[in-house]
Amino acid sequence: MSSVPPADTAASGRASAAADLIAVDHLSKIYQTRTGPVTALEDIHFSIEEGQFVALVGPSGCGKSTLLKILTGLVPASEGTARLSGTPISGPRRDIGVVFQSPVLFPWRTVLGNVLLPADVQHLGRAQLTGVATELLALVGLAGFEKRYPWELSGGMQQRVAMVRALIHNPAILLMDEPFGALDAMTREQMNLELQRIWLEHRKTVLFITHSIAEAVFLADRVVVMTPRPGRIMDDVAIELARPRNLDVMTSSEFGRYVKRIRDRFQAKGGLDA
Repeated sequence: MSSVPPADTAASGRASAAADLIAVDHLSKIYQTRTGPVTALEDIHFSIEEGQFVALVGPSGCGKSTLLKILTGLVPASEGTARLSGTPISGPRRDIGVVFQSPVLFPWRTVLGNVLLPADVQHLGRAQLTGVATELLALVGLAGFEKRYPWELSGGMQQRVAMVRALIHNPAILLMDEPFGALDAMTREQMNLELQRIWLEHRKTVLFITHSIAEAVFLADRVVVMTPRPGRIMDDVAIELARPRNLDVMTSSEFGRYVKRIRDRFQAKGGLDA
């Protein structure tokens, strides 16, 4: 590859509506505050095809987490629509898995107990999903840790438990809000490799929010770039790097060109937070 491909300005139209698992159409979010309305998101429009890994990057305060909350059904949009499998997202849904920056594990529950929390809350059948939980824990290298408690695990191990918990009920899409932001650099790199391996095996649709441009380019099929507040989409970059990707790809000229292109977009808008 001799150069980074041009922006795909018609990303949302590449596939038919039937192939779009997530479709966001002219979505805006306005918060009412004591000092007046604040526009967090303005006219957001994009889609994600089933099985795609899409990363979302943007400066602090641009509305990335607000967008994720709208997609999880925790916060309503002010204008526009967000659809999952053609159905408007109007509240929390069982077919969405979420991983936050903090693992949010219950200290009184074992690893297995934390993983099976969605089964308990949604009455999905604990006995049936215990075998699935055990298999997923083995997949992320936590076989034998089922009876351990969160305080006995490292930060990276806790985040693996959180990922397994998000996958246990076989969600249609996995939403990840800076899941590795609190980890040290070496652990973060290993978690990137781990997440890529899990994604390659299960091919879940993923929307991954991060402040790290390099992390976004390493993990994603597409990197969606947002402007400073009010958040709009200013670029949608297809990442055409072969998979599986190892850490050495970060030193390649192709990788560097993707990173530079995205960073240049931030600098053109007067800010960089990655």
